Amino acid sequence: MKGLIRPVLVVFLALSVLTGIAYPLLVTLVARVAFPVQAAGSLLMRGGKPVGSTLIGQNFSDPKYFWGRPSATSPQPYNALNSGGSNLGPLNPALAEAVRARIEVLRAADPANAAPVPVDLVTASASGLDPHLSIAGARFQVARVARVRGLPADQVQRLVDRTAQPRQPGLPGEPTVNVLLLNLALDEAAMPQR
Repeated sequence: MKGLIRPVLVVFLALSVLTGIAYPLLVTLVARVAFPVQAAGSLLMRGGKPVGSTLIGQNFSDPKYFWGRPSATSPQPYNALNSGGSNLGPLNPALAEAVRARIEVLRAADPANAAPVPVDLVTASASGLDPHLSIAGARFQVARVARVRGLPADQVQRLVDRTAQPRQPGLPGEPTVNVLLLNLALDEAAMPQR
């Protein structure tokens, strides 16, 4: 038995160094070289400060901003440490009530908007962190954002069109808008020109 302890400890230490130190360092190095923006968290900087990530949604609730998909994370929305969907099935009364409540909030923010509410504005994504919104979801909010900001609706619509991203090649889906990028473009458009 004593003769087995040394080889077992050597293998344990070698595998610990290999899988716990060498491999993570190699993967991190390759990621930093091949995908520097993504490896750094896809952070957006403004004035030397991070304002968010293009990969994780943010909780915009002010009517002057476009709102993203609801988040199912807890204890707060868009909690990247607690990614996950609500796991509520389509027949679950709790999901139906949550959707109804979200529709009421959208209607209260823009009572003149009688258009059908796009489904992505009232349902969370599987991760609960989706930073993207369908073009229909963004267009649904154009009138509210324009009115609250005192901007022409066509100017706000042009921002939606300009920030639209095509679907990913080879994957099903439709074009989307990154809500953070759209809201940053909106803030820049509203700033007085020098």
